[in-house]
Amino acid sequence: MGRHGGRSSLEMNGRLGDPALPPLGSQWLRDILQAVDFQIVSCTVVAYKHALDQFKLFAGPNFSWVRCTAKQFRAFLLECMKRGMARSYVRLRFAALRSFYKYLVERAELAENPLKAVQLPKTEKKLPIVLSVDQVDELLTTPKRIARENQAPLWAPARDAAIMELFYSSGLRLSELVALNVADVDPFSETVRVLGKGKKERIVPVGEIALQAIQRYRHEAEIQAGPLFISKLRKRISARSVWLLLRKYLGQTSIQLRASPHKLRHSFATHLLDNGADLRSVQTLLGHANLSTTQIYTHVTAERLKKAYDAAHPRA
Repeated sequence: MGRHGGRSSLEMNGRLGDPALPPLGSQWLRDILQAVDFQIVSCTVVAYKHALDQFKLFAGPNFSWVRCTAKQFRAFLLECMKRGMARSYVRLRFAALRSFYKYLVERAELAENPLKAVQLPKTEKKLPIVLSVDQVDELLTTPKRIARENQAPLWAPARDAAIMELFYSSGLRLSELVALNVADVDPFSETVRVLGKGKKERIVPVGEIALQAIQRYRHEAEIQAGPLFISKLRKRISARSVWLLLRKYLGQTSIQLRASPHKLRHSFATHLLDNGADLRSVQTLLGHANLSTTQIYTHVTAERLKKAYDAAHPRA
């Protein structure tokens, strides 16, 4: 495999022969972080490293990255499926492994990527879980109705309300929201500038209620520039903190669903389609590269219409 009589130069000098994450593996993760915005990919890097670690545990103490075969990866795939992992999660693991081996082919003189010969299971077509308009209203008003935690700053409820209003108003991804700066929100044009996947910039409308919530929060927290949403230490808020605050508020409602910032994004898209928005416009607002990604919401809308028909029509 590779040069030097079937062995790569990196295997010969020991940089990849050790079962621990090799120096080139660490460099691969650093390169990912440098390629795009840190806030957007930091979670991906953690997931990718976890995928490599899990394969190392499966392969055993004597394995070498440069000598792994497609047969070993098929066995790992079978083990993942036996454990009942979601197909989407299995595909994420193998996306990490494929990306790493592509990197080794390009940088470490490997002759081929053994994962090219591994066929992955297709993803399940699950419909997104969507909140009703009434449920969204109940959730978004929760920060005003419950008592502030003692250790939280006085402006925390206003920040939390602004975060949730903006999620639903503009359909942002969690990574996009936490990466926003004050200058990204234009109250005059009623838009927000978003840096999405692949560093693709898009301009998204913001509703009046969300803009008012942001202005109220900025006034109370005395934020003039820099990160839009901050922690109590006045640093940029983390994605985990936003996830936890949403879970906290959801627990204070009558909504019997698991917490997820993406549910507000799903609801944003579905409610637009329910009210007559065209699919291409929703695709642009969500920042989807492919229309097929957005089309899943048309199935949600169709399913909701069918349920309404079944419930209301006398001869359904």
